[in-house]
This record gives sequence, C-alpha cells and structure tokens, in this order.
Amino acid sequence: MSTRVDVEEIRTTKGEQLLAVVLAAFLLIGGIWVYVKIDDAVRTSSPPDFSYRGTPAEQAAVRRLRQADLRRSRAAMEVAAARDNLELRREAYRTALDANRPAAQLERAYNRAQARLVRAERELDSARREVAAARPAAVAAERDIAEVQAGRTERRELLAFVFRALFTIASLAFAYWLLAYLRRKRSRYYPVGMAVVGAAAILAFVGAADYLTDYFDPLDLGPLVLSLFGIVATLIAFAVLQRYLAKRLPARRVRHRECPFCGYPVRANEHCEGCGRDVIAPCARCSEPRRVGALHCGACGAA
Repeated sequence: MSTRVDVEEIRTTKGEQLLAVVLAAFLLIGGIWVYVKIDDAVRTSSPPDFSYRGTPAEQAAVRRLRQADLRRSRAAMEVAAARDNLELRREAYRTALDANRPAAQLERAYNRAQARLVRAERELDSARREVAAARPAAVAAERDIAEVQAGRTERRELLAFVFRALFTIASLAFAYWLLAYLRRKRSRYYPVGMAVVGAAAILAFVGAADYLTDYFDPLDLGPLVLSLFGIVATLIAFAVLQRYLAKRLPARRVRHRECPFCGYPVRANEHCEGCGRDVIAPCARCSEPRRVGALHCGACGAA
C-alpha cells in the first residue's frame, strides 16, 4: 500500500500522535546526550586549565615567595617557643632568688633563653623582609599565570559553544529539510518530520538556556544567535508551507466541490455564488468545459 497522500488530507490517529511524541522524546534524549558529550570531548582534547605553571622566571618568583612564607612561619613558631621558654626560665630564676637558693645555673639558663628569643626575633624580622621583597614579583607572576589559565578556560568554553551551536543548527536544518521532503513526497510519515522538528526545537531551547547563565563576552550572543536562526528558519518553513498550500489548495477545494478562489460551495452553475468568479472555463487543449483549479481536464485528460 502506498504512503503517498495529500498532506492536507492526512488525519493522524491517536496512535500515530503518541508514536510521534515518543519518537520526539527519544530523539531529544539522544540529542541532549550528544550536546553534553561535545563539552566532554572538548575538555578531553584541551589541556587542563591549571596545567600551565608559568615561565621558569615566574615559577622561580612564586617559589621564592612560598619559601619566604615558610621561613616566616617557622620563625614565628620559633619566636613563640622561645618566648614561652623565656617565661619559664624567668619564673624559675625569680623563684630561686626569692627563696635565697643558689641560682647561678638558673641564671645561665635564663640568659640563654633571652639570647634564643633575640635570635628568633631577628630571624623573624629577616624572614618578613624576605617576604616583602619577594611578594611583588610573585604577585605579578601569579596574575600572569591566572590570566593564561583563564584564557585557556575561555577558549575551551568558546570551542565547546561553537561545536554545540553547529550541532544545534545542523539539527534544526535537517529537521526542516526532512519536514519539507516528507511534505513534498506527500508521505504518511509526515508526523515523523514533525517529531524531528519538535525535538530539534527543544534542543535549541536547551542550548540557549544553558548559556543564559554564562557571562563570557564571546558567548553573550549565543542564545540570541540560536533564537534568530530558529525564528528565521521557522518563518522560511512557514512561507514555504504557505506557497505549497496556495498551490495545492485550489485542487483540494475542487475535490470538495468548492470555489477554488474563496472556498464557497459550488453548485452546477458557472460562477461562484460567494465571489462571483468563473468556476467553469474552456480547456486550453480541447475547449471543453473544465472546472477551474482541476488538475486534469475531464474530457481530454490534459494537465
């Protein structure tokens, strides 16, 4: 049995409508899977965001600052330990003096604790000066490294956006082409084309919504581009459909015994009672009366 029918006369059953919805759902699942995998593929093929560590000079500047910070931390811990030790030695020495006990050994321990604290404080001051000296170069190096890493992230996001946009646009273009093809072939599989168009439109909406929360300058127009493309493609498809309907509508009206111009019911007269135009005219080939808008002459069969 042929599946070629006039598209305007297709009456889809509930079963066909259900299958079209199910098909659109499965197409959308596959489309979203590909949409997500595009970003994964770009991430896999691109270098990691934080793999760049800077030039040797920048790495050396950052390393000097870290070493200076480590030295300062250790010096600060040593100062705290030396101060605690000094307080213990002072209390022990003072207690011995108050009790009139021999305190020569405690005095020497107290003096050593004082010297230890002085050395620790000098080391801390030196470490702080080293940190202050190393900080400007290290901060500049870290800023340059962060800019390079951010640039890599932005390029990766831009590349993923381009591939996703191409996939979405290709899906929309294929969906509209398939719809037009099935309409041109007058196929009963026309609802399949509608399902593909619906899935592609939803995929485009998902892509646009996905980038609404991104603020990268190159991508700010992404949703707008998809929106404009979808609008233009839909209007083009609508215009093509209207041209097709304008071409097929007269023949369809003739089959239903209607005026090919206004659709008013036509009886056995030669003029339309709705618009007054001729509905019967001589055939250009055999000059026999022929219904205006009929695909073929009833007398000679001429198109």
